Formats: sequence, C-alpha cells, structure tokens
Amino acid sequence: MHNQLADHEQGAILYDFLHCRGGAEQLTLDLLDTFPGADLWVGYRDHRWFPDQQLAGGRLRNLRLPARFPGGRTLLGLLGFRFATRRIHNYPWAIFSGSTAVEAVHHRSQGHNLYYCHTLPRFAYDLRAYYEARLPFWARPALRAVAAVMRYRYRKALRKMDLVIANSENVRGRLRRYLGQEARVIHPPCDVHGFGWQGQADYYLSTARLEPYKRIDLLIEAFRRLPQHQLRIASGGSDERRLRRLAAGTRNIAFTGWLDEQALRDLVGNCIATLYIAEDEDFGMSPVESMAAGKPVIGVAEGGLLETVIDGTTGLLIAPPPTPDKIIHAVHALSAARASTLRAACERRAQGFAKAAFAERMRQAVAEVMDA
Repeated sequence: MHNQLADHEQGAILYDFLHCRGGAEQLTLDLLDTFPGADLWVGYRDHRWFPDQQLAGGRLRNLRLPARFPGGRTLLGLLGFRFATRRIHNYPWAIFSGSTAVEAVHHRSQGHNLYYCHTLPRFAYDLRAYYEARLPFWARPALRAVAAVMRYRYRKALRKMDLVIANSENVRGRLRRYLGQEARVIHPPCDVHGFGWQGQADYYLSTARLEPYKRIDLLIEAFRRLPQHQLRIASGGSDERRLRRLAAGTRNIAFTGWLDEQALRDLVGNCIATLYIAEDEDFGMSPVESMAAGKPVIGVAEGGLLETVIDGTTGLLIAPPPTPDKIIHAVHALSAARASTLRAACERRAQGFAKAAFAERMRQAVAEVMDA
C-alpha cells in the first residue's frame, strides 16, 4: 500500500480557473493541504483572491489563459489544457477537477488518474435549455456547437479516469443519467473551525454567487415585500447589475460585493440565518458553512441541500419551485428567536463535513488507484 503517498510523492492537481471564492476553488486549496507535495495546474488565477503565499509559490503551474473572455472560456480551457500540459505525464498520479482541466488526461498514458466532479458542465447537459433561452436567437447555434464539443471531449476524457469521484449523491446521479458513469461520493470539506457563531445581528444573508440559476432575484422580490427584515447579499457574479436594479429603491437590501475570507466569516457568524435557493444545486458549500457557524439555512428541497440541511432541525427547506411567497413564509417561520434554538443542531451537523474526513478519504482514493 502507498500509505505515505501524500507525503513523499509529488502528484498533480488540475483545476479550471481560480477566479472567485467559490466552493470548488476552496476545495482545490483543500486538496493542496491534503497532498502537500502536489503541484497545482490552473487555466488562470485572480491574484486578488489567490495570492502567491496561499498557493505555496513554486507549486503553481499557471497556464495564463485569458481571464476575461467568458464567451469562449470553455474552448480556451479545452485548448489550453490539451496543448499546454504535456509535462503532467511525469507525475505518478493526478487529480483532475472542473470541466476543462480533464482534457489534460490525454497526456497520461500510464493511468493513475482521478476525477473529482463538482458538476457536469451544466450548459452542455441539464441546463442546456436554460442557457439557450438567455441568449438572442442568433447566438444559440454557437452555444449548441460549443456544448456539442464539450460533451464529446468530456465523455472522452472521463473514459481515461481510473476513479471518478462525485461531490454529492446529486452529482453522482447526473453522471449516471447523462453518461452512464458510476462514481464514488466524497463530500467536499468545510472549515468547521473557521466559521463560528459570533452573535446575532438583525439581518438574513445570501452568499450564493450572483448567477441566474442561483435565483437571487426571488430573494430580492421577497425582501422587497419584507421591509422590516434586512437582507445582505455577499458575493458577485455575472448577474450583479440586473439584481442591483431589482433592488433599487429598497432600504433593507444591501450588496457587499466579494469579501475577503475574514469579512465573510464575520458576516455569516453574525446573521440570523442564511438563504440558499439555487436551482438543483450540485452540493452547496455555503449551507454547510452556515451551519458550522450555528446559523440555520432557508433552502430549497432539491439537489445537494437534501444531503446537508435537515428540514426543521438545521433549517427550513422550501418545496420546489421556490417562490417569493414561500420565501416570505419561511423567513417569518425562522425568526431570530427560533434560529437561535437551532444553533447546536447546526453545529453538530456541520461536523460531518469536516476537513479531516475529506482528507483521509481522498488519500485512500489515491492510494487505491496507485495500488490497482
């Protein structure tokens, strides 16, 4: 057995883009902590959120792909990881993550390849119709073409993986449904010690990225009708301008933009409860961080939240589809007084997603692949 694998052998960890403080990005940093000898390969990184000292300097292999080209980001990612990662054949093992980084697996003929799947590329699979509807008709053929390329390349890359790991039962179901691919579930880790109860100020909190499928517009509409309740929206994303327009004129809805790590922890640690109603969420790290801080979650009973939030015990799960009326009802039901009574249950629940358990299971997975 390769019991000392993580300490003595230098592997490779490959992830698409380090461009925001999301759950997949944090998991990438956790993998670096789990495998201290590994190198990290990324398409690009945003220095504001991922400075040199956080990535241990020389371990970073940055492909420096254009960061501000979202329309062609998928194709650029596929090309970049296909043609600029030839040296990864030298590593004894590799963990691939994201949707375009998997393209680099074709340089590794000897095997020992693991794929950690946060989600399928949703624009090419379960959310195809959703993304097409957001484009003008003349742009839809281009999206369909990119999606077709993505599906072909993605399926081909997964065939070369020795082990596929899904971040949730929800994502494992998608892999089986769309690709006939079996996977092992290893839930992402939460920094249960970094997030903690700090008090209870007079606001509810959303930390989901500002993307249409996160359904922040429903939260805004609900809180427009709840002027006596405060909502803070702590993130950024492509939908920010539209969402700020929807909230214009309100006094109880505030946007903070992206926050540094400590500021976010302070905001979570002092809220009444968090709200997270993303569409069929892959896993959802934010609800686990909320519970680690002793804060219950108002979520939607679908996707990964069914694996993390216990309805009535660590939060309230709204029956899908969520609507402003349902959100308003849940906010009234989860008052500050009731939220405080759920603190202990939330903290206990979050312990099941601690980093130590994740690290041990990932080390076991790599050792298993190396010994096969």
